[in-house]
Amino acid sequence: MMNSNSKKVILIMNLGSPDSTSVKDVRRYLNEFLMDERVIDIPKIPRALLVKGIIVPFRAPSSAKAYRSIWTENGSPLIHLTYQLQAALQQSTDYPIEVCMRYGTPSPEFAFKNIQEKYPSVEEVILFPLYPHYAMSSYETAVEYGKKIFEKGNYPFKFSVINTFYTNEAYIHALSQSIAPHLEEDYDLLLFSYHGIPERHVKKTDPTKKHCLNVADCCNVDSVAHEYCYRHQVFMTSSLVAAELQLPKDKFTTSFQSRLGRDEWLKPYTAARLKELPKEGVKKIVVVCPAFVSDCLETIEEMGEEGREFFMEAGGESFTLIPCLNTAPLWIKAMNLLIENHLQNQDSNVPVS
Repeated sequence: MMNSNSKKVILIMNLGSPDSTSVKDVRRYLNEFLMDERVIDIPKIPRALLVKGIIVPFRAPSSAKAYRSIWTENGSPLIHLTYQLQAALQQSTDYPIEVCMRYGTPSPEFAFKNIQEKYPSVEEVILFPLYPHYAMSSYETAVEYGKKIFEKGNYPFKFSVINTFYTNEAYIHALSQSIAPHLEEDYDLLLFSYHGIPERHVKKTDPTKKHCLNVADCCNVDSVAHEYCYRHQVFMTSSLVAAELQLPKDKFTTSFQSRLGRDEWLKPYTAARLKELPKEGVKKIVVVCPAFVSDCLETIEEMGEEGREFFMEAGGESFTLIPCLNTAPLWIKAMNLLIENHLQNQDSNVPVS
């Protein structure tokens, strides 16, 4: 359905992945990822010493092993699923759909040049970051890096960005319906496990500098800070999904995975809760990871393998991991609605020209 003469092109951006499972490629990927000032937010020189001198040399071999455990004949699951998403979305819209990654390949620079060559009539590129929630280390870095590459390239078209969509009705419905079939069997608890971030990131993105993690019950107290507060936003997603599924409060909970380093991150930690829950009488658990729209290392290996092991060894009886939205038809429908909403509200999404 693609229109090669379209004046608007949609550029979906996912996280990215190493080019292969070799330690060399994983090391290169980790260096790019962890040297991002919005991921490890300390000055460049100490960040380089930490990342290149300590974290990556020790982490690359184990990460390469983890990637090998999920790699398929099509390569990285996240990359393959993103291209499948591109194809599925393209079948439902006339707007050309292109792909880039925040880290690794294809880069935004490659994507912009490719768009310029493939669509000579293009007047605007609309970036669609595949992150439902706002965080420095996900949505913000995707947007700011996209803007940086766009401005550096002096391209003839305009550039705009689709907002976060953590409360969007179509997204919540797609997520809810992906969960519903897994709750038909007997279960004790639905665990929403979101990617964690350091507590300091929540405080840094608070424009008031005095609300997030400072005010009692801050996520439930109205504030302009919520527009940028990852913690508030993930709790909102969990609550809205639970409401659509009509879940009582004792049948769902929220936690945070993927902690890196010794700093305080958002709590409770998923790994700790998976070890504790069986002792609290939770023997049958269903897990969903809504921070990710495409299955990846953090869902397939960290939750599907490591998380399962934590739970079962602690006395759990069944562990069900729900796949990400990936190419679910309701997710494709939600993406189309988000694109149309963006186009109808261009005044609130001022293009960078």
